[in-house]
Amino acid sequence: MIACLFLLIPIGYAQQKTTTEDEKPTIIYSGTPKKYEIADIQVEGVKNYEDYALISLSGLAVGQEIDIPGTQITDAINRYWKHGLFSNVKITAEKIEGSKIWLKIALAQRPRISEINYNGIKKSEKKDLESKLGMIVGSQITPHTVNRAELLTKRYFEDKGFKNATVLIAQRDDPNKENQVLVDVNIDKKEKIKVHKIYIEGNEALKDSKVKRAMKKTNEKGPIRNWFKTKKFIPENFSNDKKLIIDKYNELGYRDARIVKDSIVPFNEKTVDVHLDIEEGKKYFIRNISWVGNTLYPTEQLEYMLQMKKGDVYNQKLLTDRTVTDDDAIGNLYYNNGYIFYNLSPVEVNIIGDSIDLEMRIHEGRPATINKIKINGNDRLYENVVRRELRTKPGELFSKENIMRSLREIQQMGHFDPENIQPDIQPNPEDATVDIAYDLVSKANDQVEFSAGWGQTGVIGKLSLKFTNFSMANLFHPGKNYRGILPQGDGQTLTISGQTNAKYYQSYSISFFDPWFGGKRPNSFSLSAYYSVQTDVSSNWYSNSYYNNMYNMGYMGGYGGGYGGYNNYGYENFYDPDKSMKVFGISAGWGKRLTWPDDYFTLSANISFQRYIMRDWQYFLIRNGNSNNLSVNITLARASFDNPIFPRQGSDFSLSVQFTPPYSLWDGKKYNEMNDNNENDLASKHRWIEYHKWKFKSKTYTSLMDYTRYKRVPVLMTRAEIGILGHYNSHKRSPFETFEMGGDGMSGYSGYATEMIALRGYDNNSLTPYGGGYAYTRLGLELRYPLMLEPSTSIYVLGFLEGGNAWNRVKDFNPFDLKRSAGIGVRIFLPMIGMMGIDWGYGFDKVDGSAEKGGSQFHFILGQEF
Repeated sequence: MIACLFLLIPIGYAQQKTTTEDEKPTIIYSGTPKKYEIADIQVEGVKNYEDYALISLSGLAVGQEIDIPGTQITDAINRYWKHGLFSNVKITAEKIEGSKIWLKIALAQRPRISEINYNGIKKSEKKDLESKLGMIVGSQITPHTVNRAELLTKRYFEDKGFKNATVLIAQRDDPNKENQVLVDVNIDKKEKIKVHKIYIEGNEALKDSKVKRAMKKTNEKGPIRNWFKTKKFIPENFSNDKKLIIDKYNELGYRDARIVKDSIVPFNEKTVDVHLDIEEGKKYFIRNISWVGNTLYPTEQLEYMLQMKKGDVYNQKLLTDRTVTDDDAIGNLYYNNGYIFYNLSPVEVNIIGDSIDLEMRIHEGRPATINKIKINGNDRLYENVVRRELRTKPGELFSKENIMRSLREIQQMGHFDPENIQPDIQPNPEDATVDIAYDLVSKANDQVEFSAGWGQTGVIGKLSLKFTNFSMANLFHPGKNYRGILPQGDGQTLTISGQTNAKYYQSYSISFFDPWFGGKRPNSFSLSAYYSVQTDVSSNWYSNSYYNNMYNMGYMGGYGGGYGGYNNYGYENFYDPDKSMKVFGISAGWGKRLTWPDDYFTLSANISFQRYIMRDWQYFLIRNGNSNNLSVNITLARASFDNPIFPRQGSDFSLSVQFTPPYSLWDGKKYNEMNDNNENDLASKHRWIEYHKWKFKSKTYTSLMDYTRYKRVPVLMTRAEIGILGHYNSHKRSPFETFEMGGDGMSGYSGYATEMIALRGYDNNSLTPYGGGYAYTRLGLELRYPLMLEPSTSIYVLGFLEGGNAWNRVKDFNPFDLKRSAGIGVRIFLPMIGMMGIDWGYGFDKVDGSAEKGGSQFHFILGQEF
């Protein structure tokens, strides 16, 4: 206001009727105001705006009548100041002729920001502040802008626990740019303010410790139970925790409980004391529960679902859970049958002493049908591929359960970020319909695995390409149906891989999977083929000097001594293609989604054929000969987990049997007379492999916090597995399809078709009994916590306890004879690579045949989970 008055003084208005060109009119303020018509308005001092725009800010206009002296000029100056864009404002009368006046508006523009420097904070904090403060390069800086930025910055760090943070915003003229300034945002966060002590008064029904445990984010220093909890004081968290205290009292029947007073008192520069004064009131019980307005469901059914009766404690949390929150709540009974307009209001109609009469008032409304289904954000799949996964169809009754199931099915597709799939439900009461929109965020999930290196046998390399959005129907229709190098859009999976270890090992595979074969029903179809060949070194290798050096001096000594002559003495010169094991394989599978017992169940069947060709292969029971494995695998599975990358609820169960024809029942061979030490007998016995293989696997996922409220919550995963390899003839036990236990289990199946079972904390295959494993079991607990759940990257850490073992004979199976281990690990999921991770495990038990424990072991994974 002082500045405004100062600028008014030099405004010279004259009531003289004549002036000269060298002097401006003057005003006699003690005179009587006189009306003048504005003949012209000129603006100077501002380059970045048009004159008409600046004049309009003043509220003055040519042809307008004003009083001189009068309030119109003062009001015009105030309008400029209120905009905050100018550092100086002056209005002068340039000329007066008769009843007309010529005005000039002289403005000095505030400087613009040429650069903003944030000092004393991290990069992520800088990014947050840039979005909150509203200061951007190129904008004008005003006192209001600076004050607002300082206030918001201080509040931002207070919310993060830095209650003593100081903020100073300074301006410096930019020497390289006219009328522009450099802005320095100087922040000293100081240390976070933590809670020293929490003092509670007025509580009798709950001990101090129980009141403190009711608070989740406000914890005092000191007690052991709080060692791994946050102790920083954040006002927003404290406000939420006070509500949790009242919720705890309400849960115990204290409906009148309230916090009558709270205060935060500094203890020192780094900590504060929290004081709470609680008024508990008395404990209430339920006297009567009556139901009004229910016509669809009988009172007896609703009473049974409520799980509250006369004489019970008046538990308001349980009342909310049973009417709204729980999966089998009364609300969901209505919502799952079309009654989206339903409403239930528990009303306390009578309170006598410590007893309450509840009246459950229900408004059922009309059942709503689905009008429109919209899918937003899908730019990867053909829309019908997404729609076929939905359990909500136009014309059907609205069902909350079907919406949640639709979300799960979309998540399981893997093409959309599971953390950002949201339904937008829009009821239309006028015509009893509802529109549903599924808001999706696409993510790439094709995977490329490439590795290359140099080993003792030469070049080592692997290339695997997994296309998860393949379209077989468009393969021969190039052009608009192609999205990239391959046809995409139908959600089919095509995997091509090759691996080589120079001349000594090569493998190639190709597989195709269609989750909706034919496109009309959720029946899956798969087809795969593979070939591998592994060769050996010649017998000369074992007599050469390099091998003898290794044998006599130890591997490292021999390797060091012979490295310089590698090309003369290494594997490269002893390659023998006549010693080999080749494997051909082909399989086809079919699967069907069941409707009973529920539609989480699937039934699948797979028929496969493998042919093993051994030539002087000394590493296996059969050295020479051909073995054929024709088998059928039938699997009954149920999967209800919510997220394929980081499940937080649900389970995954499977029961499978794989079997071959019982050749020994009709081939006429006397297997009891065959000698396993005779190479010809052994090859003849296993020319056609026979077995029956049973496996049961289960996983459950339990969120330890409410994952609907918190994005990152700890999850407990439990695991139980059992496998048995049986035979039709005791003299023809299959050497194939056995279980190898221990280590990371990364290979899944070895070159001899023996299934690898992971058990961390032990070396690979170290727990496999002599002669192979014909039975195994594995149990485990795993506690997981997510660090990042984003479309581009998902990261979580874990701790585990495991136990397992394998036995050579099924009758020796003993679920209490387990090798135990524990450890920690981390998992990283990248869309282009898949799951990666590293675990450290410690095996507590001795390995069979050894006096040493499993001990400390590191395990790496790529592309799969243990």
